[in-house]
Amino acid sequence: MTDIRTQAVHAGERPDPVTGAIATGIAQTTAFAYGTLDHGAALFSQEADGWTYSRWGNPTTAALQAKLAALEGGEAAAVFGAGTAATSALVLGMVQPGEEIAFLGPLYGGTESFFRGLAQRLGIRVAAISDGDLVAGLSDATRLLWIETPTNPTLRLHDLRAIATVAREKGVLTVADNTFSTPCLTRPLEHGIDLVTHSMTKYIGGHGDAIGGAVVGPERLLAPIRQVGFNHLGGSLAPHAAYLFLRGLKTLPLRMAAHCEGATRVASFLVGHSAVRQVFYPGLPGHPGHALARRQMTGGFGGIVSFELKRPGRAAAAAFLDSLEVFVQAVSLGDVGSLACHPASTTHSFISAEARAEQGICDELIRLSVGIEHSDDLIADLDQALGRVARTAAPAAAPASAEQLT
Repeated sequence: MTDIRTQAVHAGERPDPVTGAIATGIAQTTAFAYGTLDHGAALFSQEADGWTYSRWGNPTTAALQAKLAALEGGEAAAVFGAGTAATSALVLGMVQPGEEIAFLGPLYGGTESFFRGLAQRLGIRVAAISDGDLVAGLSDATRLLWIETPTNPTLRLHDLRAIATVAREKGVLTVADNTFSTPCLTRPLEHGIDLVTHSMTKYIGGHGDAIGGAVVGPERLLAPIRQVGFNHLGGSLAPHAAYLFLRGLKTLPLRMAAHCEGATRVASFLVGHSAVRQVFYPGLPGHPGHALARRQMTGGFGGIVSFELKRPGRAAAAAFLDSLEVFVQAVSLGDVGSLACHPASTTHSFISAEARAEQGICDELIRLSVGIEHSDDLIADLDQALGRVARTAAPAAAPASAEQLT
């Protein structure tokens, strides 16, 4: 199976050999009987294959891991109870006190908050570096280099192949958060990246009804991540959630095509609007990373569009967001329904105002997650909300003089 649509449906799953059920079953159990003491000992020592306890492994989560690995072109995958659980397991499994995580920003606020919070409290160093200073920014202590593709929420593009080449020469492992692109649009491992992470809560689930995270890569790197994430932190994904993600993945390529089509039309509309100062979308020819996106992304440019209102300040953002009727104000993204949020007060409120300013996350920045609704309806909704901003921003007319009234 080579086409991603075929992989999304079939990879990791087969009809049940006993019942013939074509949908992967939910192994809703905590523990598995192993029959004899000797077989149990062999399972726990990993001398035999099988299941013992769902925190360490489960048939439903195993099917999901196999499908994710196939879609990303990776050797194996590990799934967790949330995207942040995947991030924390990866970092704590791979980085020792005194070693360093470097990142190319901006990042999702929860990721940077974890880096600058718990990771630093545990003695892990954190360094924000730029693409232009990549070689100098990686020190002898750097263990991981973390990037997003594209970045949240300003949709910057990093050259994955160039980054992987420099990092490998420095002996640094690379991690790409591929949540925004999904393997339908970008497969970082094919560009030389070592590990890929996902908040499966977003596009992989696609329906806003399950929370989960994943790490994909070679088994030699996943082993310590599982050890920390499952054995020590207990961040395993529940079987029922794994079932929902398996179901979501079957339609991921079709949904991503619809997300990309709608986002392209929305971005093009916003570019020409008088109430909008700047639009961030890799599919726009004016985007600084457009040429790179055309090389690095296949099948579309994603379903996220961010933009800055021309009228400055949080009040303008409130006027726009509070006027939306089809878009729902909520964090998260990747749902079939369109969502809108104000990153400075929600997803990136966990980081300092100074860091937000450095990363271009201003009070007038809006992030849209374009769903699969008809783009005409989405554009009409945006148009009326932007009109509300313009009317709110208009200065009050001066009282007419007696001369003007006569």
